[in-house]
Amino acid sequence: MTGDSGSPWYWFGLGVLGVWRVTHLLHVEHGPWGLFERVRTAATRVGLGEVFACFYCLSIWTAAPAAWWLASSWQGRLLTWLALSAGAILIEVRGIARPTTE
Repeated sequence: MTGDSGSPWYWFGLGVLGVWRVTHLLHVEHGPWGLFERVRTAATRVGLGEVFACFYCLSIWTAAPAAWWLASSWQGRLLTWLALSAGAILIEVRGIARPTTE
């Protein structure tokens, strides 16, 4: 997880932000030409709509490839997988990525 650009925390932070971004994109955004809306509609037709309807569930699946890339051992990948998902959920729940109306 260290890579060429520094500490593992740098890559973990980028991973959390990336997982949040992809999860949010798939969960609620329409995307260009309504692409992600069509993906969600198709998933609903084949019985996978609940995966896209639940941010928590979807973050688990979007964190898996990031964890595979960031960690090298199976133990590291398992823990990184759960931690990336948790980080994305914290961003979503705390509203860190959304501007406040205050």
